[in-house]
Amino acid sequence: MAQSDMDTKRVVVTGMGCITPLGHDIEDVWRRLCDGESGIAPTTLFDAATFPTMFSAEVKDFDLRAFLGDRAAKHRDASRNSAFALAAANIAWRHAGLPEYDGLDPARVGIYLGAGEAPLDFESVALAGAQAWDQQAGTLNMDTWAELAHGSFTEEKEHRQEANLAGAHLACFFNAQGPNFGTLTACAASTQAIGEACTWIRRGDVDLVISGGTHSMIHPLGVTGFNRLTALSTRNDDPQGASRPFDRERDGFVLGEGSGIVILESADHAKARGASIFAEVAGYGSTADAFRITDIHEEARGSSAAMRLAMKDAGLKPEDIDYINAHGTGTKENDSVETLAIRKVFGDRAPKIAISSIKSMMGHLIAAAGVVELITCILAIRDGIIPPTINYKTPDPACDLDYVPNQARKTPVNVALSNSFGFGGQNDTLIVRRFE
Repeated sequence: MAQSDMDTKRVVVTGMGCITPLGHDIEDVWRRLCDGESGIAPTTLFDAATFPTMFSAEVKDFDLRAFLGDRAAKHRDASRNSAFALAAANIAWRHAGLPEYDGLDPARVGIYLGAGEAPLDFESVALAGAQAWDQQAGTLNMDTWAELAHGSFTEEKEHRQEANLAGAHLACFFNAQGPNFGTLTACAASTQAIGEACTWIRRGDVDLVISGGTHSMIHPLGVTGFNRLTALSTRNDDPQGASRPFDRERDGFVLGEGSGIVILESADHAKARGASIFAEVAGYGSTADAFRITDIHEEARGSSAAMRLAMKDAGLKPEDIDYINAHGTGTKENDSVETLAIRKVFGDRAPKIAISSIKSMMGHLIAAAGVVELITCILAIRDGIIPPTINYKTPDPACDLDYVPNQARKTPVNVALSNSFGFGGQNDTLIVRRFE
């Protein structure tokens, strides 16, 4: 919806927090991104020795108590993804200067997350299945399986798997009594969550929203699914060189995990409480390919439309965009179609726009990818530095734009566009700009 069609309250970002494979501190993660470091390594969360892909981008050295202190005890039942969200949100809350501010009306504080499901209780599933297998008949004895499953599955573990639990944990921790929504539109989830949260603020429904995403799929079932889709890189001999967005030799993405949270407010509310404003969320566009449940439309129908809608929403023209943070997964299909989409939207200017994919360093955080990439855009605006696309060695004729290869680039950035495209054909684009 264009700004002229609705209340035009300006939406700003006043706090940011992240838990990522490159660290837990915004400034440290930003430094490592600009230095071209990789967070990808052999998988340790489970034994992946028999899998086609034996590496991933795991969050390292994470302990919820380090972020919540004594209050972590009340959230000891949080799944891995919910714990990531709690930590990232508390970082963002403090970054926004909110602990010292007591003027919030809890009913006007909302939550909108792109939150993935928690890891399944794979150990119980696997053990029950193994013990119920009838070797002689070559079949699964369902009566035995049901009896074993009933004895080994627990209500707590089953409950923790629900995707809405991350939002529930945040509501309890921050006493957020306003609207609490969640979406799981695959890789576009957190970008969509932020975009929709902005509409709440524009309409005046809330003053402040805790928004972003969280996900952890580095477990046997998650990796199996992506391997069967042939979506993951299998460069087991070179994990840090495996994610190669836009490179001709790319062979898939690297599965990551983590969380990113931003504090969104109306500009008036932020100013009234004396908050620092890091950027303005100027535009949002969302479309669906309506094509296939996994493949994206080969003519970039939905992705190009999402970018155009975001620019219309922001009242901007193609020449106003300084930087594009690409979805850039490193799969053959995504990178070539995203390149086509950028060419369709930006025309002759497309080769002149700096584009990069931090998934080359961070891996793909799935539902949390979009928000961490939006934070990257905000820091690029702040510091005038565009992080690189590392592992770019062999140009691909189908990917012929400026992908800021291998080294960060110092250049002024006033307006940045961030793309997130999900399996199922979900396309979401956000535009952030320097706040003036």
